[in-house]
Amino acid sequence: MFRYFNSNPVGNNRAGDCGVRALSKALGISWDEAFDLLSNNARLMGDMTDSKVVMTATLRQFGFFKENIPHTCPECLTVREFCQYNPVGTYILGTQSHIVTVISGSYYDIWDCGDEIVDCFWTR
Repeated sequence: MFRYFNSNPVGNNRAGDCGVRALSKALGISWDEAFDLLSNNARLMGDMTDSKVVMTATLRQFGFFKENIPHTCPECLTVREFCQYNPVGTYILGTQSHIVTVISGSYYDIWDCGDEIVDCFWTR
């Protein structure tokens, strides 16, 4: 189930900060703290904050591990289907162009991304 969530401190809905918001929600920290974590790792790795490599390294610091899943149908899963199959736990899902947090079967975002196809997820 979709739940509106925006931890961006100025309420910006067009910032392209999905990774920061997802990390903020999953770890229960502020947007600023999540931004700093991702920025520091991105700087050390010579990459961008929204890179899945940077997200993986950052989440690994908090005990998360990454799993890849097929993103070609008929084996593909949408964000909504992933939530139905995983009603317990905290996950961060990666799609082709988006990152979103799932907690207890609900996905938290500024828009309903339930039809996006999941490539990978992080969990602990």
